[in-house]
Amino acid sequence: MSIQATRLSAIRPAGAPVLSVHELSTVFYGRSGPLTAVDRVSFDVAEGEVVALVGESGSGKSVTALSIMGLLDSRVASITGGTIEFDGADLRAMHEHEFSRLRGNRIAMVFQEPMTSLNPSLTIGRQLTEGLEVHRGISHHDALRQAEALLGSVGISDPARRLGGYPHEMSGGMRQRVMVAMALSCRPRLLIADEPTTALDVTTQAQILDLIKTLTAQSGTAVVLITHDLGLVARYAKRVNVMYSGRLVEQAGVQRLFAQPQHPYTRGLLASMPRLDLPRQDSLMAIEGLPPDLEERDAGCAFRTRCPVAAARCSEPQPWVDIVPGHRAACWRAAGSAV
Repeated sequence: MSIQATRLSAIRPAGAPVLSVHELSTVFYGRSGPLTAVDRVSFDVAEGEVVALVGESGSGKSVTALSIMGLLDSRVASITGGTIEFDGADLRAMHEHEFSRLRGNRIAMVFQEPMTSLNPSLTIGRQLTEGLEVHRGISHHDALRQAEALLGSVGISDPARRLGGYPHEMSGGMRQRVMVAMALSCRPRLLIADEPTTALDVTTQAQILDLIKTLTAQSGTAVVLITHDLGLVARYAKRVNVMYSGRLVEQAGVQRLFAQPQHPYTRGLLASMPRLDLPRQDSLMAIEGLPPDLEERDAGCAFRTRCPVAAARCSEPQPWVDIVPGHRAACWRAAGSAV
């Protein structure tokens, strides 16, 4: 175990979450001034748990992930508030050289598109062995041996031959398997999977996510699953955080969220998804309209311009309403609250 990992373990209180995000805010700097892309987001993830971040494209899910990973381009974006604690250590307080020892080692990420994440000029073997050599301090020979085993563990046939190949010689599903192998090579405490099955066929999607769930369960890795697909959430996640226009609007356990959604946006997402556990649906509901431009968003509920039950009070800041322990929604109407 590295000195950094030892220090993190020593300061982590018993029973504390692996990742704890509190009131995180991230802005992008545009011509008209700073635009808040992530607005006071809070959630946590326990050891061995899969927690989902769900929402439409542009809702702030990936920006949240990049903020946690410390991968924002400082020329155009920055974190303006909140805390990000990993095993009790404040990631925002770390110097970059210290953070870089964690990134790819104790904290890993699977990105949306493996073809743009893998280096096209390096062999698969070199890209797999680099992290092992840097973070684990092992020889190139031993790293190659582990890389071969990793490729085999993610279901790639003839792994020894594939080590000498390049990303363009693989299918999309195989490249994503390589990304999973890279992310899990150092047995991270935290894995962020950002739309890990985008553009893959349904069968390959299930294989990739089954693989992530199996491999992370074996090591007790905490997983943040970022997706817009509620079907994947129902199958793989334990808890769900629903995002809209950079803000969290509902948080609940998976079964509770599907059975009793409280926020109108969550209801809209569920109504727009085919479900086998309900009577035959002749048509699916569409959420009319578009999310607000960040320049035009105000302190009120960002969903109110698309909400079928919006009222005058929705132009005010929405309070969090606790429905039952572990389930809350940012809506005046949640749990029958009067507007």
